[in-house]
Amino acid sequence: QVQLVESGGGLVQAGGSLRLSCTASRRAFSNYDMGWFRQAPGKERVFAAAISWSGGRTNYADSVKGRFTISKDNAKNTVYLQMNSLKPEDTGVYYCAARPPVKAGYDYWGQGTQVTVSS
Repeated sequence: QVQLVESGGGLVQAGGSLRLSCTASRRAFSNYDMGWFRQAPGKERVFAAAISWSGGRTNYADSVKGRFTISKDNAKNTVYLQMNSLKPEDTGVYYCAARPPVKAGYDYWGQGTQVTVSS
């Protein structure tokens, strides 16, 4: 079982930056692919960014490419999402997720952290 705890959300003006963190409870974190998803008010949860277990591969939604950066520190059991040039449409609850590399879907989810971008 992997428990994930997100932090770093908050209120920021358009054009600003935030860094989200997600810390995992299990030492096997280094063997998991990690992802960030987000859910805007009244909408479904969608993919934002992902990183492979080794940190060697990353993937981004088109809507965040060039503005967000995902990274992973296996020594700290933590994955980060650096968000720059934030836009009001980035507002939502951001969720961290983990999966073994052999699986297509994410097995473990955090409770989410709120990000609000004001115009």
